[in-house]
This record gives sequence, structure tokens and C-alpha cells, in this order.
Amino acid sequence: MSLLSKAIALDNLDPLAFKRQSFTLPPDMIYLDGNSLGALPKAASQRAAAVVDQQWGVDLIKSWNSHAWIDLPQQVGEKIAKLIGAAPGQVLCCDSISVNLFKLLCAALAVQKGRGNQRRVVLSVDDNFPTDLYMVQGLQGLLGEENCCLRLCAQANIEQALQDDVAVLLLTQVNFRSGRLLDMHKLTAAAHQKGILVIWDLAHSAGALPLALDACQVDFAVGCGYKYLNGGPGAPAFVYVATRHHGSMQQPLSGWMGHAQPFAFHVDYEKAPGIKQFLSGTPAIIAMSVLDAALEVFADVDMQVVRQKSLSLAEYCLQLVAEIPALSEMVMASPLNPHERGSQLAFAHPHAYAICQALIARGVICDFRAPDILRLGFTPLYTSHQDIYHAMQNLAEILQSQGYQQDEFKRVQQVT
Repeated sequence: MSLLSKAIALDNLDPLAFKRQSFTLPPDMIYLDGNSLGALPKAASQRAAAVVDQQWGVDLIKSWNSHAWIDLPQQVGEKIAKLIGAAPGQVLCCDSISVNLFKLLCAALAVQKGRGNQRRVVLSVDDNFPTDLYMVQGLQGLLGEENCCLRLCAQANIEQALQDDVAVLLLTQVNFRSGRLLDMHKLTAAAHQKGILVIWDLAHSAGALPLALDACQVDFAVGCGYKYLNGGPGAPAFVYVATRHHGSMQQPLSGWMGHAQPFAFHVDYEKAPGIKQFLSGTPAIIAMSVLDAALEVFADVDMQVVRQKSLSLAEYCLQLVAEIPALSEMVMASPLNPHERGSQLAFAHPHAYAICQALIARGVICDFRAPDILRLGFTPLYTSHQDIYHAMQNLAEILQSQGYQQDEFKRVQQVT
């Protein structure tokens, strides 16, 4: 069987093939960047028009009640909760990952202080997504190193670094460069044995992997709405807080929407019960409505099936790399074990940026991550094996001809 015939055969057996029609995808494009920005669900564009034209344009401020705008953070949060293994009442859609992370870090450090210990270290890995590290650095500058101190370790040494002075372990489940998948259950349990609270960043896993936050006894998590959840550029993020922590938490951004009675307009702050206390300002209604509609594509989807297809796409891609001679100069930067990576593959090459731009010029959309990584994202709801075949054929032609050497492909743009 030829490589293309295999792709066709795999696509013919794909239980998720019908989902592709739920998205708006240009016919002349192969989109392998859903791990950075998800494609547009048709339902999302329809909802955007309805919210702007009818709910805002005609019903105006009445829509806070008549269209339940006020309930959107919890409504969207519950849809996300089903995808990440969380029981009701623990997930809220609001703000950005960075803002939600700030809330959780402050609250978690306060919980540790309330337990009467002197823990002040936030432990993370040296290859974590930078914004997570930046937020800890900012908090360290605000509180002083005597109250918050960032410590980094190599990914392979996380368990050894769980020392008695660590208050919070901050990890991203799927590494943004390599796609390496961390063992959530094992690392959370190891941290808890040492009295450490754990925050997981699910930016590259929510919507792509089966997750079980409650079963893993996770304390807190954050994630974004614009990658595998397909909520659009700048879509609101989400925050997960296990029910057992609701009573002891006090997040620092005590805005009116997190008040127990926001429309009583009391002078003094009183936090809302449950997960709602993690709200701050007025929700971004248009963006949140779009995400709410986008999440409907998961309503009839089994995340285990999503994972199985993701693995199939990646393994087929690796078969192409192994059997097409021109692709041999791409060096695998993701784990070889398929169960140790998320829904992406990373390849190192000295000219990765220019190669990426050359692919984009051919209608194959992927992305580059410094210093030398070409990153291919697989979104099982709309990526096919034939997409992978044609993408890798284009890559082989670019490498063989060294077409990436053109000056236009070497100009570094603001967004890579």
C-alpha cells in the first residue's frame, strides 16, 4: 500500500471525519496550527452575528437577563468542565491564563501561609511557557522574595526538587515546544505527599486529551479558550479550583462580579460562594458567547476517540518522515513514545523559521518556536491523514530544493 493510499484508508475509517464539516476551513489550505489558534466553528460565527445584531443591537442591556449574559462565565465553565474531568461547580470562564494564574498563585501562597508554615517557593521547570514564569516573577517583585520565590528545575528532576520549602508546584501538562506530556496523576500525588499545592496549565491539552482533574486530585488549573477549544483569537480563559479549596481561598482581584451580591453595591467586599468568587470584572460577552458556541462541537465527542485519532495522525506523520528521504534532515524534538506527548510534533532544524515560512507560502500552516523548532499541531476534529500526507510532501520538496533559502522566508515577522 502506498503512503497516500494508507492515508485515504485511515481517513475512511475515521470516526471523527464528520466533524470537519462543522468548521470553516479554506479549501486550498492545510491547517496544522490548531495548537496555537483553533479553526473557526461555523456555529461560532453564527452566534457572533446573533449576539451582535440581535442581543446587543436590538435587545441592548435587557440581554443581561433575557439572554442570560450574566450566567455565561459559569455556563461556559461547565461545558469546559466536562472536557477536563471536573465535576460541576469547579470551572469558571473568565479573563486570561495570565490573570487567572495570578489569582491562583496569590491564593495558594496565602493558603500555605494560613497553614502556619514558611513555604514561599513556587517551583516550575526551566522550559515552562514563559508567561507562567513571568507571572511568578512579577508576583515575586510585588511580594518580595521572602514571601514568593521562583525556583526552576529540569523537567526530569521535578520529583527530586519537591523540597520542604516549596509552596506551589506550577506545571504545564504539555510542553509548548516539544509537546512532552507530563504525568498529572503521578506528579500531583508526589507534590501532595510533601504538602505542596499544584497548579496545572492546560493550554495545550484541554480539548486535545482526555483529562481527569478530579480523579488526579488536582488543586488548581488554568487553560485558554483559543487553541483546541476553538474559541477564537483572544478568547477568554478558564480557571479550575477543586471544591475542597473554595472555603479557604481568597483571590486578590476582588472585583464586583466576584462579590456575593454584586448588585447590592455594598462598600465592603464579600466573596461569592464557590467558584464564582474567581470572577473579577464584567465578562467579555461577545468573546465568551463565541466560545460558548464553539464548545458545542464537543457535545457528541468522546475525548478518548479524539486522543486515538491524535496518536494515529502523529504516528502516520512519523512514518512519512522515516520513509521520505528528503525529510531525514528534520530532527525529532518530541518524545518518541506516543504516550509521552500531546497532540503535536516538534522537529528541530537550523533553518526552521524559514522552512516554516516557505510552508505557509504553499498553504501549509504551521508555526515556529525559538530557537529552532518547526511545530506541527494535530487537531483531530478537522485534521485528516491526507492533510498530513500533502503537508509532508510539501516539506520534502522545500527541503530538497532548499526553497527556504529565499530572502522573503528569512525575514522574521512579529508573530512566529
